[in-house]
Amino acid sequence: MLRRYKTIDLFSGCGGMSLGFQNAGFEILAAYDNWKPAVDVYELNFEHPIYSEDLADEKVQKRIKAFKPNVIIGGPPCQDFSSAGHRDENLGRAVLTYTYRDIILRIKPKYFVMENVPEITKSAILKEIKDSFKEVGYGLTEHVLDASYCGVPQSRKRFFLVGSLNDEDDFLQEELDRNLADAPMSMRDYFGDSLGIDYYFRVPRSYSRRGVFSIDEPCQTIRGVDRPIPPGYPGHPSDPVEIGSQVRALTIEERSYVQTFPRDFVFQGNKTDLNQMIGNAVPVKLAEYVATALRTYDRKPKRRKENAND
Repeated sequence: MLRRYKTIDLFSGCGGMSLGFQNAGFEILAAYDNWKPAVDVYELNFEHPIYSEDLADEKVQKRIKAFKPNVIIGGPPCQDFSSAGHRDENLGRAVLTYTYRDIILRIKPKYFVMENVPEITKSAILKEIKDSFKEVGYGLTEHVLDASYCGVPQSRKRFFLVGSLNDEDDFLQEELDRNLADAPMSMRDYFGDSLGIDYYFRVPRSYSRRGVFSIDEPCQTIRGVDRPIPPGYPGHPSDPVEIGSQVRALTIEERSYVQTFPRDFVFQGNKTDLNQMIGNAVPVKLAEYVATALRTYDRKPKRRKENAND
């Protein structure tokens, strides 16, 4: 059992994963990200440092190793795998998944947690990095989690690859399944009537899809864009109500709450940047769910003789 969960967050964004793991009792030593708007917001909300550095730089990797983390978490940028755009793993950002792998192989923490979109499971990169992890002795658990079953009022599926050094595959499967809710969490379950609306609008990718949704269902996935109701929206047969005064788009603050950031989490910046960082974030409660499962597994009695000096 690890005595201290000394954790580094790579590609941290504005801090959704950091906050979730911190809430579950992990000690975040430092975070790394290279997008200044997200770094600025992160600095406002955490006492530990965040560094804006190139993680592919060997000198930077040596400095990370000097922290002596026994847990490394992070979500390498997922745009090149995402179904939201034209998926192409040969684009520049996909190489950062290799960077994440290289840091794990250099430091060899007891545990690592990598988050990404489910589409990464179709990529050649995932198989390659999994083979690399297994070669040095990591047992691996792969799981696609729907955030709405993990305490988040949002239908958002995310892929997690969790590694445990000198362990067997699927080591965390039981713990990840154990506390899943029996039903998805709706927005009303989470917010009650505090939003002051029963319906909200989200611009569909095309008008062949509906744009009006009820708060009695999980929120649609929070994306990195936010638009008001367009004047030309024609309506859709599946819309529960017609556009009117009872329907509006969610505010930036409400979108952050759907991502389960607390109300005292401080955001600053322009609207475009805020929407992007909120849409890219790991929902806090989803990260906390995974962290709690990992900590519970680590504290199982059978593991107490391991890592006694950590």
